[in-house]
Amino acid sequence: MKQNFAWILPATFLGMMLSFGALAEQSVGQSQAKAVKVEPVATDATAKAKPAVEAVDSGYQVEPEDVLEISVWKEDALKKEVLVRPDGGLSFPLIGDVQAAGKTVRELKKEIVQRLGKFIPDPVVSIALLKVVGNKIYVIGKVNKPGEFSTGRYVDVIQALSMAGGLTPFAAENGIKVMRKEGGKDTVFPFHYSDVKNGEDLGQNIQLKGGDVVVVP
Repeated sequence: MKQNFAWILPATFLGMMLSFGALAEQSVGQSQAKAVKVEPVATDATAKAKPAVEAVDSGYQVEPEDVLEISVWKEDALKKEVLVRPDGGLSFPLIGDVQAAGKTVRELKKEIVQRLGKFIPDPVVSIALLKVVGNKIYVIGKVNKPGEFSTGRYVDVIQALSMAGGLTPFAAENGIKVMRKEGGKDTVFPFHYSDVKNGEDLGQNIQLKGGDVVVVP
């Protein structure tokens, strides 16, 4: 009996040590896993704390029918989706009507900041362009798909002609004109398609503005 007891004791002790080692290893593994999980949580929290990036080119010129989101940092009541009216104006809390059409986003933002400054010290204003509707161009004449085109970005003459399906076989390539109305005055820009097509006089491939009419005789 003494011999059997002496044999069982070391085996039992060894088993206890192995179990303890396994538990310790599992505990370390769980601690490491927890440490790994903490990092992305901290990263997300940091990202949420950062102010939103303004989601629009500040040089874009606002047009009637565009939809903007105007918000003031830390002022939940001053976050509003606004439609630029046909007369070019928009309404915003505290400051009332603002003439928006014809201004770049940078200019509009500056004016709103100045006017809100009478009510809020150092307001931080953001403007996001939700929908571009007012930036319309027109292509008429001898193209395959003449009509009105709403563009979410600025386009040049070549791009506008492409949107209209290109020239027909009977189009006068070098008689194309871009008509623009600004300040009640009409301006005409000639466009020689064959020159641009050959890589010459590329300066005439101007960037179009909302309301421009491309005429292809």
